[in-house]
Amino acid sequence: MRVLGVIPARYKSSRFEGKPLADILGKPMIQHVYERAIRARSFDLIVVATDDERIYEAVKKFGGEVVMTSPDCPTGTHRVAEVAKDVECEIVANIQGDEPLLEPEMLDSIVQPLLEDPSIPVCTLVQRITSEEDFRNPNVVKVIVDRQGFAMYFSRAPIPGNKDLSWNPEAPMFRHIGLYAYRKEALMWFVKTPPAPFESAEGLEQLRFLEHGFKIKVVETEHTTIGVDTPADLEKVIRRLKGCG
Repeated sequence: MRVLGVIPARYKSSRFEGKPLADILGKPMIQHVYERAIRARSFDLIVVATDDERIYEAVKKFGGEVVMTSPDCPTGTHRVAEVAKDVECEIVANIQGDEPLLEPEMLDSIVQPLLEDPSIPVCTLVQRITSEEDFRNPNVVKVIVDRQGFAMYFSRAPIPGNKDLSWNPEAPMFRHIGLYAYRKEALMWFVKTPPAPFESAEGLEQLRFLEHGFKIKVVETEHTTIGVDTPADLEKVIRRLKGCG
């Protein structure tokens, strides 16, 4: 096997408990994510990783691949790594379980650079920022990208900034979309390495790679997704799927 995709899913959440099982037009959200992910062409296997029996049974019910993981995994990335360590593979994708609108092409686009260039350890997605509201929103993670298409920094602050902190729609501004493809060895290094200072300050785990000198390739996408963090986000997804917004 060359490429493994893992969808980490946990039931407990401070803002939206049980969201992987939230109903979206008659299907649990995790089913929407899984069915979209398996349409990607790059994967040999896609599996849901959970520590909750309810999610496990729901995935089994719709015919998906699922494994139980330790309840002690501190993050979704650790859950992905727990599955990957027992699988012979070269590349591992971390597919967020709260992205029911993801497009298969988004997953293919982060795997392809690692297939083409063995020197790339990690790849992720970005999207152009087109509104000042998103630019200033600390929940929208911004990315500075170099001329070779690698991330220079990720921040919750509005970057790139200027001395008067004004909004400049002509500047190249990107938001991060939290889908990742890793070389297996890079992922295993990550989960064995303690958090780094900038990572802790920003609350952004991907900075661990940058602080230790790893390069993160970024790929721009035009697909617009809605990550579900709250019941209000869920309603936005339902409206989008109904063609109402």
